[in-house]
Amino acid sequence: MAAVALYLSAALIGAIVPGSLISAAQQDGPDTEILLVAGPIHYDFLLPLNASTRARFSFLNDTGLPLQHPNARWLVVGWGAYDFYTTVGSYNQISTTAVLKGIFGDRSVMRVDVIGALRDDLNLPGFTLHSGEYAALTDAIADSFSQDPNGEPQPIDFAGFNDTDQFYEAKGRFNILRTCNTWVGRMLRASGRRFGAWTPLPYSVTLSRWLHW
Repeated sequence: MAAVALYLSAALIGAIVPGSLISAAQQDGPDTEILLVAGPIHYDFLLPLNASTRARFSFLNDTGLPLQHPNARWLVVGWGAYDFYTTVGSYNQISTTAVLKGIFGDRSVMRVDVIGALRDDLNLPGFTLHSGEYAALTDAIADSFSQDPNGEPQPIDFAGFNDTDQFYEAKGRFNILRTCNTWVGRMLRASGRRFGAWTPLPYSVTLSRWLHW
């Protein structure tokens, strides 16, 4: 119980204390609004499928992801543990092995999907980035994909959760200190915007956004 309390306290402090900043280069272009979508333990990015997003992630075009679908409006991107992410079904079906790997270390994967227009009543948390910040964010996200010797992404042979999502090998290992939510924080700091230094839990991301944006 003491270890859990220490972890939760550190997750709170990590959200409050801002991490180091990297200044994004100023660029001409419109501002871009990005969104976050949360599950019980996990945050994903929603990136608008505008021309710059489609161009930056064009390396996924040949992997079966329908980036160019006429009804596609948002790119869903998340990073996580292999066993957690590729467990089919609800959270109560996740195996003990997946839990232990999530705590002590597992290979990481990217999950990417495309979706259509959002319902007006969703009220998802968002951020507005200038063009240079958005370019830096998408560069950091794209760099999270592992590449084969030819510089191509590495799809994972997994059916996914729906007809359109795809899984890919990712850089880095997942553990209880380096979670999907700390990845979100790293990506946001990479855009040049202030964000918590360590955000391992969804409430860490929520609090850090409230404090720093």
